[in-house]
Amino acid sequence: MKKQLMVLSAVLGVATLGWADSPREASTERLQKAGAVLHEVMEAPDKGIPDEVLDHAKCIAVVPHMVKGGFVFGAEGGRGVATCRTAHGWSAPAFFAITGGSWGLQIGVEGVDLVMIIQSDKGMQHLLSSKFQIGGDASAAAGPVGRHASADTDWKLNTEILTYSRAKGVFAGLTLNGASIRPDEDSMHAIYGPSATTQSVLSGGVPAPASAAPFLSAVRGAKAQSQTAKQ
Repeated sequence: MKKQLMVLSAVLGVATLGWADSPREASTERLQKAGAVLHEVMEAPDKGIPDEVLDHAKCIAVVPHMVKGGFVFGAEGGRGVATCRTAHGWSAPAFFAITGGSWGLQIGVEGVDLVMIIQSDKGMQHLLSSKFQIGGDASAAAGPVGRHASADTDWKLNTEILTYSRAKGVFAGLTLNGASIRPDEDSMHAIYGPSATTQSVLSGGVPAPASAAPFLSAVRGAKAQSQTAKQ
């Protein structure tokens, strides 16, 4: 148990090293990195998120460099950004933190990029809430990979959230049951001020700051990149 706790502390310590700057600087950097992750994922020919999944998405969330690791006892930790569709286009991004644990034979520490596609109104409401657990409050499954989703899968009808990971250049569906998602209040206040909430931002009630441009541009361009990569 002592060894497990030491590993967990090390994992969470690594997860926070990248955010040693001021909350505003760290939040701006996270927006840039999240945009780069989504752009690079969709540039990969025949290895990205299917067009049908993007068309059906209610919200898109990205965690650049989520840390996974452990020895027997595993841990995940990271911070990300999310945007949701509104009547006027994609919303300003909201900031969140993701933490969780899983049992299994895991050795070492690994950084992965995480992409979550929220596929239903119910899943969107979970994201707007103060906190929810993947696999508990909201159903989730590893998302299909490729330029088109197979017609014989149930990704659209039975799953609220589709999850993907990219590690060492490999992009694939990811099972993330048990992870907990909550608002990142420090980043929200640093970018929007103390009165902004996740719900007001993702519902389109708060204008997007200039620092959100790289991320929102990547979200808007994801479908166009997908079609270009097929040519």
